[in-house]
Amino acid sequence: MRKYFFSPAILLAAVSAFAGVSVSSPGTGTTSASPVHFVATGNTSCSNGVASMGIYTAPYQLAFVSNGANLNTSLSLGPGKYNVTIVEWDYCGGSSTASLSVNVSNASGVYVSSPSNNSTVNSSVNFAATATSSCSAGVASMGIYTAPNQLAYVVNGASLNTTLSLNAGTYNAVVQEWDRCGGASTSPVKITVAAGQTFSNVHADGGWNGYAQQPPTYADCSGCTPSGPDTTWAMYQKFNSPSLSGNATQFNIGGTMPYSDVLWNNHLIGDLSSQGLPDTNHTLVPQYHTFTYDVYFWGTNLGASQALEFDINQFFDGMGFTWGHECRIGAGNEWDIWDNVNTKWIPTGIACNPVNNSWNHLIIQVQRTSNNQLLYQSITLNGVTHTINQYFPPFSAPGWWGITINYQMDGNYKQSPYSVVVDKLNFTYQ
Repeated sequence: MRKYFFSPAILLAAVSAFAGVSVSSPGTGTTSASPVHFVATGNTSCSNGVASMGIYTAPYQLAFVSNGANLNTSLSLGPGKYNVTIVEWDYCGGSSTASLSVNVSNASGVYVSSPSNNSTVNSSVNFAATATSSCSAGVASMGIYTAPNQLAYVVNGASLNTTLSLNAGTYNAVVQEWDRCGGASTSPVKITVAAGQTFSNVHADGGWNGYAQQPPTYADCSGCTPSGPDTTWAMYQKFNSPSLSGNATQFNIGGTMPYSDVLWNNHLIGDLSSQGLPDTNHTLVPQYHTFTYDVYFWGTNLGASQALEFDINQFFDGMGFTWGHECRIGAGNEWDIWDNVNTKWIPTGIACNPVNNSWNHLIIQVQRTSNNQLLYQSITLNGVTHTINQYFPPFSAPGWWGITINYQMDGNYKQSPYSVVVDKLNFTYQ
């Protein structure tokens, strides 16, 4: 898979390296009560060292990620046997794993993995939880109370994963399970929903610019066609079939240069604002720290895509923040996220399988923390939410001031032409 570098959205190939993972806790085959304590160390022959480590509690279920070569955390897991994989990713593009089996003892209770207790979240709040019961007949259903006597959601079974739209404010939420013996248990979750503003139907606005990105540098290029091996692209607004709103936008990529890409971006706030918010006094952009990219997309030949990319960017005080999200269709059907400083994609282990000839609904949620770290919060595709909770530092970006979004289409080894229709692209900032 090729990489990119940023200018303002950019991507470089890396070499693999031998590496290893040493796990000191828990011991394989042991039985543990929840939460389970994981301690591991990664090592590599890569001269730049280990970038991050992660824990997969099941295939494609990345439960935890930390930066650096050491991992030390406790995970709340329901009872049962887990075939766990611990992974290290190095700065040369290599990785290695260690596998172990863990038996989690039976105990009644509700285990909430999202949102975190006492956290600040976007208005679209992902709730994910599992439940166990000593009742021999098992758990009947689970629900979410957003306030006393306000049951906002209920589902049958012992697991819950949904997104609720909540107004700004503080919520003393409760996740509850009801078992088939007449019993119940709960887990409280206190969250603060930040107030936000939304640019609606950004795909239909002005201000979009398209650039080819060609190997090997993948630098933005507005004039890469028609001379030599070329990359072609087009954007058609006011597209009505297929369309949800009656005013969709079609994006096209083609040409003769294999593995070339096309980036479209739009400057929303700050420099070159398309929304009438230039922020000439440099007081507006730093206020915002929580962002949601919400979009529907349709393709008839998504298999021709090497990848589809959806990015959020923020620049101020010489710092750059790029929350890059890449759905690798042609290279494993997996979501990657962008490491700003080390200019490389990091696999998440989350599957990405958009559906042909159908509307795919994508919601991306990210934050800039109080100490100016990038936090990847969650990805929701077609109603299934995966929590990421991975942090990265910003990069140096002198001279830029603003908030922008990107949409990108990558060509495959044949540079097979394909089109994607985008609709109801809403961007919320708070």
